[in-house]
Amino acid sequence: MVAVALISNPRSTGNRALLPRIRTYCAGHSDIFHYEVERADQIGAALASVALVRPRIIAINGGDGTVQAALTELYGGKHFGSNIVPPVAVLPNGKTNLIALDLGASGDPVDALEAILTLARGGFDGHIVERELISLSHGGTNRPVLGMFLGGAGLADIILYCRNRLYPLGLPNGLAHVLAGILAILSLVPGLGWIAGGRAAPVTVSFERHGAIRGRFAVLIVTTLEKLLFNARPGDGDGVGQMKLLAVHANLKSVFGMLRIALTGGLGQREVSGLYFEKGDLIRIEGDRSSVILDGELFEATTGQPITLQATAPVPFLKLAA
Repeated sequence: MVAVALISNPRSTGNRALLPRIRTYCAGHSDIFHYEVERADQIGAALASVALVRPRIIAINGGDGTVQAALTELYGGKHFGSNIVPPVAVLPNGKTNLIALDLGASGDPVDALEAILTLARGGFDGHIVERELISLSHGGTNRPVLGMFLGGAGLADIILYCRNRLYPLGLPNGLAHVLAGILAILSLVPGLGWIAGGRAAPVTVSFERHGAIRGRFAVLIVTTLEKLLFNARPGDGDGVGQMKLLAVHANLKSVFGMLRIALTGGLGQREVSGLYFEKGDLIRIEGDRSSVILDGELFEATTGQPITLQATAPVPFLKLAA
């Protein structure tokens, strides 16, 4: 029986140096089924093959965008038919690793794969966690896209700036992210809006139960991950629902207020001017050509054609740190 089915994306940044070690490790363990894809449209064929070998765990070796594409195909493609979909594990690979970090995977990816294989050969007690996914629908798309972390408004602009302008410089990931954050804050200073792509476009975010919030936001995050950014806790925030939303107005007072309260661990526990932290099961984002990025994939909300986010039913993941 196959213990682990591993799907690797050779084009992932981390895999350019890592993949030879992954291949060598898999070659030495006959109960690992290793399938490599180079494009997102190949993941469907990969999962069709994975379903035939019926692994105990499906592991993803790539960045958050690879994980998003795999989750979309895994729960939208119905490759497993009436059989139960195995838990998903994520190797720590890629630029940000938000999903892997949320699942307790950090450090050397080969060490993480070895830990996943050990669990697959034994028992899962205490290592299976459930996470809702974000189902994104936009315009006339045939099938919703599934993911776990969405960045919009000014945050999406700075992610794109980091991807298009800083990563090509060959900077270490951490340094590129810090530099992008500094530039994002500088762009809020009057007269410096041209830095890092200019001012964020106005956005309207509406909730099923709470009405709407409107404005220019420096930060717009929707996530179902437990380890939220800015030291927020999953139980914090107003309202009910599984998707957590954080929005911060695009001005220095609101951004520094968010950072100050985040450092104290109080985000979501008391009000901060220009900051919104809520939860919901149905969220709509609408704006005049406002970008959002769901686990690496870019979408654009336009007036009259909003992006709709819904929480899915819980799905099983393998968490390495019990």
